[in-house]
Amino acid sequence: MKILLTGGAGFIGSHVAEQLIAEKYEVVIMDSFSTSSATYLPEGVRLYQVDINDPAAENVFKIEKPAIIIHLAAQTSVAHSMRDPYFDFQTNTAATVKLLQYAVKYGVRQFVFASSAAVYGETVHLPVVEEHPISPQSFYAVSKYTAERYIQAFAQIHRFTYTILRFSNVYGPRQNTSGEAGVVGIFILRQLKKECCTIYGGHQTRDFIYVKDVASACKKAVELNKQGIFNISSNIEISIEDLNELIAKKMDADIHASYKPFRKGELIRSVLSNEYSQQKLAWEPAYSLTEGLDETIEYYVHRSFHKL
Repeated sequence: MKILLTGGAGFIGSHVAEQLIAEKYEVVIMDSFSTSSATYLPEGVRLYQVDINDPAAENVFKIEKPAIIIHLAAQTSVAHSMRDPYFDFQTNTAATVKLLQYAVKYGVRQFVFASSAAVYGETVHLPVVEEHPISPQSFYAVSKYTAERYIQAFAQIHRFTYTILRFSNVYGPRQNTSGEAGVVGIFILRQLKKECCTIYGGHQTRDFIYVKDVASACKKAVELNKQGIFNISSNIEISIEDLNELIAKKMDADIHASYKPFRKGELIRSVLSNEYSQQKLAWEPAYSLTEGLDETIEYYVHRSFHKL
């Protein structure tokens, strides 16, 4: 079965590609390489270097005619979305609509979409279940939720399966550490360089999910062809301040941090229930936070050593 991965050379996408290739799926990747690299792509994938906003993206559908699309390409920075909401809309919403049009035109049977815990906004009940009221607090969250609604409408009108996966905070090897989304990698690198970590707020909580668990959720969605919206999370809440302390302890390092005011658009608390995903996708995390951090620290230590 042929699967098209948008953003397939990126942090999450490269892990998804590895797991799909291991299961003998035929994988095609479309990536602009604006924030990614072909370094980690497994053998056996076909690669198209094209932006999802480029009209040339249609040629990939025309040539490959995939049965399934896993749409991972996105602008993921909350802070960037607040500075440039139009770019955020173009990348996360308008480009998704274009992909949906191509999917209909070329007979895609399932559309899997990487959404975000951010769509829930500030929450009333924790942990957050999929039926929780939606209240986006950032333009990033608005762009993701709007894309969700387009996907549902297209699926209803054109009769294909949609699977929306709302990821909590994903971390792990290969993550881009240039933005706030890569906080785990940023903290690890600061400790390796013996530099002070800058923490905005610190008491805000997040639900961190290891990237290999996210990849396995994408694989499960494909295997079961299951329609619906699913939280992909650890169901464990930890503050950013405590996360930094945990990483420092694991690295046997001193805790150095400077604190700045909380940033506009960020959530105070976020932890997602994964109970529905366990029931309907037969998926649950295989990695604890401790195990995931151990592998992630090992990756960054190894990378830093080879740069010396």
